[in-house]
Amino acid sequence: MANGSRQAAWEFFGTELRRQREEVGMTQAELGSRVFVSGAYIGQFEQAFRKPQLDISQRIDEVLQTDGIFERLCRKLIDDKRYADYFAQVVEFERTATRICEFAPTVVPGLLQTAAYAESVTIAANPFVTDEYVEEKVPARLERAQILNGTPGPEYWVVLHESVLRIPVGGPQAMSEQLDCVAQLMRDRKVWLTVVPFAAGAYASIAGMLQLMEFDDAPPLAYTETAFSGTLIDDPAVVKRAQRAYDLLRVAALSPEASLALIASAAEDFRQCASST
Repeated sequence: MANGSRQAAWEFFGTELRRQREEVGMTQAELGSRVFVSGAYIGQFEQAFRKPQLDISQRIDEVLQTDGIFERLCRKLIDDKRYADYFAQVVEFERTATRICEFAPTVVPGLLQTAAYAESVTIAANPFVTDEYVEEKVPARLERAQILNGTPGPEYWVVLHESVLRIPVGGPQAMSEQLDCVAQLMRDRKVWLTVVPFAAGAYASIAGMLQLMEFDDAPPLAYTETAFSGTLIDDPAVVKRAQRAYDLLRVAALSPEASLALIASAAEDFRQCASST
């Protein structure tokens, strides 16, 4: 489904939600209290500023007695088989975010990956899959990165741990190309990127990746992920803690200039390694 038609479908979701809510004489605040979100959130769903998660859609159906219509709509809109079920909605939020802040402790973030790097990561996690599977997953990951070329695109802030620069994903040639790509995106001012060096020792969010998303007309979200699942967080108190963790990561990181120099140096090391084999 194209981005424009998908947004139109979310707008239909919001219009129908408002119609059904008003039909039973319920305010946004009253519905929100019944489905465990604020009334302001219900208003954002109705205006398509924010997309409700599946469990919220299910609770709306229960409260409004709408025979599963909002669950079915939500499933249809997030049903993109190219992405894991827990990640499909994150992709939708990325498309409307005005600012994305990401921390990656071991792997180059998907929005920055080259095709060779993405293919290597995909096969490493799924060694017995078919070529057709890889040919579906890799382009989907590259397609996500198109948001960085939008006008206007989101501000994209990234903190990498130095481990990301040292693990030879796909081999030396693939890694040198991947790091060259990241460096060029930095030079082109598509991303504001810094690196937490090994010398920093322990650091905030040491347990795993973190993504923060901000929007013009909706509260921020946080997203965390393990190897097999992901969690989208909209609880304001938890999001605030995640934002503080990201602030601490930025303090621990090198300057952008020093980070770029480190990335360029790592790329050259891999390039020399590739040429000697």
